Amino acid sequence: MPVKILMVCLGNICRSPLAEGILASKLPKQKFTVDSAGTGSWHIGHAPDPRSIKTAKKNKIDISKQKGRQFSPDDFENFDYIYAMDKSNYDDLIDLAPTQEEKNKVQIILNELYPNENVDVPDPYYGMPNGFDMVYNMLNEACDTIAKKLKEKHL
Repeated sequence: MPVKILMVCLGNICRSPLAEGILASKLPKQKFTVDSAGTGSWHIGHAPDPRSIKTAKKNKIDISKQKGRQFSPDDFENFDYIYAMDKSNYDDLIDLAPTQEEKNKVQIILNELYPNENVDVPDPYYGMPNGFDMVYNMLNEACDTIAKKLKEKHL
């Protein structure tokens, strides 16, 4: 049974698809499954933002076939680790979690780099021209740490 990791942002078209692609590229596919979702429903069935696809491609990762989906309470049962891209999405997930055990699965992704600081991955959707590259670099660094921890614990 593979270890399952879920990346969560607001719309599931910018940050979480990048995080999914980055982490999946760092883990053996036969042992780990990485997915992503959004807390909002606006982009269900949509491909990631073209700027996320372009940024991933520039870094030799293909996220173009991903489809947006909304986080479901069932995801608490289906995933072993859930990473929120920011404090707002973290709070939304914690509000949905029915048990303490399920709340414990949810973490803010940049706490992997800056423990207990609750640093947000900024949403690049309306941001600066290089926002997607900045987000990629932040997520790549966090995913290096996550991948190392997961491999040590599960391989």
